[in-house]
Amino acid sequence: MKRKTSIGWHVIYVRSRFERKVQESITELSIETFVPMVETVSQWSDRKKVVIKPLFPSYVFVNITSSMDFYKALSVHGASAYIKVGTDYATVRQDEIDRIKFMMDAEDLEDVQTKLDLPKVGEIKTISYGALTDLECEILKVNNQNKIVVRLNSLQQNIVATIPAHYLREDVKATA
Repeated sequence: MKRKTSIGWHVIYVRSRFERKVQESITELSIETFVPMVETVSQWSDRKKVVIKPLFPSYVFVNITSSMDFYKALSVHGASAYIKVGTDYATVRQDEIDRIKFMMDAEDLEDVQTKLDLPKVGEIKTISYGALTDLECEILKVNNQNKIVVRLNSLQQNIVATIPAHYLREDVKATA
């Protein structure tokens, strides 16, 4: 089955710790790339050291402008495969790339990292976005990052809703 390659930003999965090498090789082919890098502090037994690491380990973002670019980018040493969502190649919108670049350039942000942790069943969270903003809820079920089933205890009624995980924030409880 032949997959349709679309023009725009795609994500190539690369060999571990090959992000910069793959980025340089693809750039030499006159294809635009992007690998967001962040400074982190690594702790060894005898010292701490600031190291620069990719925000998304093993990922290189590639701006594909033709089907030839699609195959040329994948042919470089260290590139493994394009990331897929189902049967289609994953694409990233230009505005998402722009936001990541903007965030990487912000000087007042510290300790930037990706977080894959989903809320756990039974946790109490506060909804931070949408029509249910500022309501406290209990996590009932976690299907994936986009489907969290919550129970809202307001007005002595239970409301069960499915909402995206990014709508939730940690509750900060005052300790007495």
